[in-house]
Amino acid sequence: MNTKTLSNRALSVIDQYLNFKVGTAMCSVPYFNNKTTKLRGALAVHAGKGSPQEIFEEVQSLLIKAHTTAESLSTESLKKLLADNNIGIDCSGFAYYVLNAESEESGKGSIDKHISFVQAKGVLRKLIASWRPVGNVDVSTLAHDANGRVIPLKAIQPGSIITMTNDTEENERDHILVIHQVEYQNFIPYKLHYSHAVAYPEDGMYGTGIKQGTIEIIDIAKPIAEQAWTENGRQGDTNRIFVRANKSKTEVRQLKWW
Repeated sequence: MNTKTLSNRALSVIDQYLNFKVGTAMCSVPYFNNKTTKLRGALAVHAGKGSPQEIFEEVQSLLIKAHTTAESLSTESLKKLLADNNIGIDCSGFAYYVLNAESEESGKGSIDKHISFVQAKGVLRKLIASWRPVGNVDVSTLAHDANGRVIPLKAIQPGSIITMTNDTEENERDHILVIHQVEYQNFIPYKLHYSHAVAYPEDGMYGTGIKQGTIEIIDIAKPIAEQAWTENGRQGDTNRIFVRANKSKTEVRQLKWW
């Protein structure tokens, strides 16, 4: 049995979102739904597209405005400060920064050198996309054949993505998971470890953020949605992301330049 993971740099990006730290306070960066909070022209940190560094700098600015310091923050007050000020990350923004770190670390350069901005129509929109690529890379862009391909489970590796699109039953938003670790037996993947930014109804306002789970490959010939998913100890119909996977067009994909 052996294990492969993303590069230390990409894993560090995940950790910076999962264990966001200011002073001695630490929490997961909240999930941000930029479809329900329509802020045209907002800073990336207020549009679900901020990097960990940008989010940290915005928190520092808020603390200065409030005439307080990082040392005054607790875990609870830090999460509340982020959520109350609409500072967070959405699932595609999270995936962008993790995958971008992995792409750069592997010598392939940044994502914006390779990505096709398929949702950007017209010269102006394409120009805007090139200026701020993270703001124009949504799930449908990463799940488009112009930017990658569907792969079989046996070909999955750290940096592969699981996309969930076209959910017509309950009109769920498109979603994306990043595979950050793969365990193998006899050179065949048998357990996948994923990370994603998400909000579940039971999370309330302050429980959203980066979550991680595993997918055990029960039958490698079957689709990913038919494997054994576990997140926060929940499996089967009690596991919300597993349920979503089975209601969506769920695919395992690899970026074209990987």
